[in-house]
Amino acid sequence: MEPIIIAISGKSGCGNTTVSRLVAEALGLKFINYTFRALAAEKGLALADILEKADKDPAWDRLLDARQIELARQGNCVIGSRLAMWLLPEATLKVYLKASQSARVDRIHQREGGDKEALARFTAERDARDQKRYKEIYNLDTDDISPAHLVIDTERWTPKQISHIIVSAVGEIDMIL
Repeated sequence: MEPIIIAISGKSGCGNTTVSRLVAEALGLKFINYTFRALAAEKGLALADILEKADKDPAWDRLLDARQIELARQGNCVIGSRLAMWLLPEATLKVYLKASQSARVDRIHQREGGDKEALARFTAERDARDQKRYKEIYNLDTDDISPAHLVIDTERWTPKQISHIIVSAVGEIDMIL
């Protein structure tokens, strides 16, 4: 059987990490979620500091993305990443999770706390910075979700329900057993 790579992408607060973890567990696959948050922790820096560095130096994005791709190409995994479905064209299944800006901010607020208005500004600014960087570094428009095999509105279902949808899609395309 060929190695399986399930790439799950979406903006911050869409549920990428939670859903990817649930799908990996359900299918018995390795879970990969190497993010700027993980890189910041490795380097002993705040997330905001890493994002600021990434704004000024594309080497940070390339480092992060190269590590993710290297891990994913080992196969038999679910990778949750903003760019996974674009940077892994060979992925067996590419899923895009979407949600409104307000729903995303609510989720981030529930997860991290803090001032909700400040989080909303930070999230909007981060989305704009990320979009600009991805365009400059990879010539990618992450608002173009046409590479996705499956697009799921995460405001309609719980993470568990979404993971079931993805697992069902995997079964339908005869990837496992």
